Amino acid sequence: MERQSLTLEDVAREAGVSRATVSRVINGVRNVDPAIRDVVREAIERTGYAPNRAARSLVTRRTETFALVISGAGEESDGERGDGGERGDGGERGDGRPGDGVQNAFAARVFADPFFGRVISGVVGFLRPRSMHPVLMVAESAAARKQVTEFLRQGSADGALVVSTHAEDPLPAQLVAEGLPAVCFARPTQPVPVSYVDLAHREGGRLAAEHLLARGRRRLATVTGPLDLPAGQERLAGFREALERAGTAYVPIAEGAFTRESGAAAMAELLAGHPDLDGVFVANDLMAQGVCELLRERGGQVPQEVAVVGFDDSSVALTCRPPLTTVRQPVEEMAAAMARLLHEHVRGVRKEPTSLIFEPELVVRDST
Repeated sequence: MERQSLTLEDVAREAGVSRATVSRVINGVRNVDPAIRDVVREAIERTGYAPNRAARSLVTRRTETFALVISGAGEESDGERGDGGERGDGGERGDGRPGDGVQNAFAARVFADPFFGRVISGVVGFLRPRSMHPVLMVAESAAARKQVTEFLRQGSADGALVVSTHAEDPLPAQLVAEGLPAVCFARPTQPVPVSYVDLAHREGGRLAAEHLLARGRRRLATVTGPLDLPAGQERLAGFREALERAGTAYVPIAEGAFTRESGAAAMAELLAGHPDLDGVFVANDLMAQGVCELLRERGGQVPQEVAVVGFDDSSVALTCRPPLTTVRQPVEEMAAAMARLLHEHVRGVRKEPTSLIFEPELVVRDST
């Protein structure tokens, strides 16, 4: 039997269930026994059945596609990148759209961070078994954000999974104002009635502090993330609070930008004022890699002289020299949960804005 001629009845016979059950599984209906769902999916795989997506869309009015949006806060009028950093090389086009240089600079900075690859992996891991797909969109400017909202209004995707890279990102509020389904990775800085997934960042900072103290380190400092972001604020707060409870009233800090270069620069700043440091908590693994490189260049030994704790447990933690002790953020699981929330909103299963908060975990390696 040719694949194109396969029907729901063929799959139902292969699985030994009713046509209606096969239809419920394919359309993601929740009230199907997990064991039966697995049997149907195995039958779909064996038969090679491919649902007629166009026909399904006419019935369900859904595209089975989510927009995965990496969003900043830039304005195309001044040619700035979404993170407020250096200007792109293209400026503004004559038609009012941002130049290629602006977009390329933003995208290059974003995708240099392994965090975003982990987000994509988690989203795809949820969508693929449901025969759904993500459309990756980069919204580095006001014009690009307008394209996102138009894309969704036109029904080209069922909703948006938003990963903001800037505290002032207006996209979540814009999507809510338009009545467009959306879920955010991380709590928006400004109060917005939108669902999101996030980490208990303060608890992560506490884990880092308690581990460094348990290693006998007392002259501690921290390289923070951007302090206009809730994650940067919360990781710092948790670290400080744990040290305060242990009797340490003052902790030197230097602010970084979640990049390797900013981590090295922040560590140089800390050492200039506190050359006897014996432990540092760094608010992400990329910055921690920069910290370790800076210490190595200056002849410092990690962890013999300075113990280093990162945050994220990304691939960088394993390639760093030495491998990083770090606070694990389960990004893949969080991204999958983000996609699940949107899936439920789109299908009307979940109507109210919902928050899902994950717990961090300390992963001990050779840097402490």
